[in-house]
Amino acid sequence: MKFSMTVEDHSRPRIGVPWRAAKEEAANSRPKMARYVRAVERAGGEPVLLSLLSPAAELKRRAAELDGFLLSGSPADVDPGHFHAAAHPATEEADAARERTDFTLLEHALGSRKPVLAICYGIQSLNVFLGGSLIQDIPSELSSSICHSREEDGVPGRTEETDPLHGAQFDLGRVLDLAHARHAEVNSSHHQSILDPGRGLRITARAPDGVVEAVEWTENLNWVVGVQWHPERMPESMLAKALFKELVSAARRTRVAR
Repeated sequence: MKFSMTVEDHSRPRIGVPWRAAKEEAANSRPKMARYVRAVERAGGEPVLLSLLSPAAELKRRAAELDGFLLSGSPADVDPGHFHAAAHPATEEADAARERTDFTLLEHALGSRKPVLAICYGIQSLNVFLGGSLIQDIPSELSSSICHSREEDGVPGRTEETDPLHGAQFDLGRVLDLAHARHAEVNSSHHQSILDPGRGLRITARAPDGVVEAVEWTENLNWVVGVQWHPERMPESMLAKALFKELVSAARRTRVAR
């Protein structure tokens, strides 16, 4: 699959998608990125892959040309120094290039009122950017019977490509409107989650053990949604499809308004 297009389709909103990790970009490893790309394409958007190595000025210039942003998952963890915490022994190495890219894109998106869908690492990055904090390791910091990652999963017969599933309960907000129900089953592949929500974010979904599953921006009408699960890995889910379609629709409205 090619991520860049030789001829731009100006009828489709352009959604910026930063690489998951600097190491993956350096190795040109694309299988996991392809899921995000396909999800944007299926929703009617034009995915634009963004390098984590772009100089700040170049990244800002490219961001100005885009209509919305999708912040993907990552094998890294956000540097806990950003929320004034010491690193937990289970915290993965930070990816400074990914952090810089996410924070630059978020600054632009919030300032220009462009939509953002933040997934897994992305919701954590969004939260920390806005001054929030994280639970650094769910298995050791919470007494939970719910499996949130493959590494925790002891279910017989589950393959390493199969995510564990658990329930999510929705409060009033955009995600509830898309789900058309107070409860849904979501997949899970993470060991960190939001502790204290950042400025302007409201928690709108939780797992049964209290782990935050969704947040939404409340300071204006800008469409900014973060989910802890992986909708790009649930292509048949109506809620997953709706999340990407709403991102693209919001990006289309943003482009028309400019």
